Amino acid sequence: MRCRGGVSASCGGRPSALGLWSACAISCVMRTAHRPLTRRLWTLLGAVSVALGLIGLALPILPTTPFMILAAFAFSKSSPRLEAWLLTHPRFGPAIRNWRETGAIHRSHKRLALAMMAAAFGLSVILALPAHVLAIQLVCLGGAALFILTRPDAP
Repeated sequence: MRCRGGVSASCGGRPSALGLWSACAISCVMRTAHRPLTRRLWTLLGAVSVALGLIGLALPILPTTPFMILAAFAFSKSSPRLEAWLLTHPRFGPAIRNWRETGAIHRSHKRLALAMMAAAFGLSVILALPAHVLAIQLVCLGGAALFILTRPDAP
């Protein structure tokens, strides 16, 4: 049986014949009451992620692919049409599909990401940032680099 909003529930999302609400019915009503707002928030997150990803095409500091992956995730929660648009996009689709299927990152993208991390750290050294800032940056960039290097290579 389905309660309001199409959410499956064994209780039907209605009070009993005596007018008492079961925990199942209350849970069903609570899940569906916030659904339109939740969908809007997921859509907003997806749209902001796409915007940041598009900005990242022009700014080498801002990565494009992670934002597009995040957008695809957000759209999967809110808009199948927008999710399908991203998955079939000629530029962004292959990277998103590789990530979803195997958690893979293309080898050339790994090299570019690692090179940009090294360049960012090198610039920080040239600018003579304080040692504690360099240490924090090194730990963060090192963690990100380790994550990237441990992902499988995309076909």
